[in-house]
Amino acid sequence: MYKTRKMGGTAERCSVDYAFERIGGKYKARILWHLSHGTLRYGELKRQLQDITPKMLTQALRELEADHLIKRRVYHEVPPRVEYSLDDTGRELLPAIELLSGWAREQMRSLNIPLMSY
Repeated sequence: MYKTRKMGGTAERCSVDYAFERIGGKYKARILWHLSHGTLRYGELKRQLQDITPKMLTQALRELEADHLIKRRVYHEVPPRVEYSLDDTGRELLPAIELLSGWAREQMRSLNIPLMSY
C-alpha cells in the first residue's frame, strides 16, 4: 500500500508513492515512452513490448487511461481500430522518464550491461 499521515482530518500521502502507483510496474513507463514518439495502435504497442502478454497490455492501457495519462480513440469501422496517444498529463511525465532513462543508461554502462537499441 502507500504511506499516509492524518493531518487535520485529511490523509497526507507520499508524492513518490503516488507517482509510482500511476507509472510503476514493468510496463507503464515503457508504454508512455513508446507513445512519446506518436500515436500507436494496440498491435504496434504489442510488437514493441514483446515480453508483455495481451492481458497485461490491456490492463496497463486501461490503468493509464483511467489515470488520464493516455487517450484511447476508437474508430467505428470494420475491422475496428483503436489508437492510443499521450494525454497532456502523460506528456508532462516525459522529462521524468527521460531522466530515469539517462540515469539507468549510466548505471548499465558502468556495470557492463548491454543497452537495448530502439
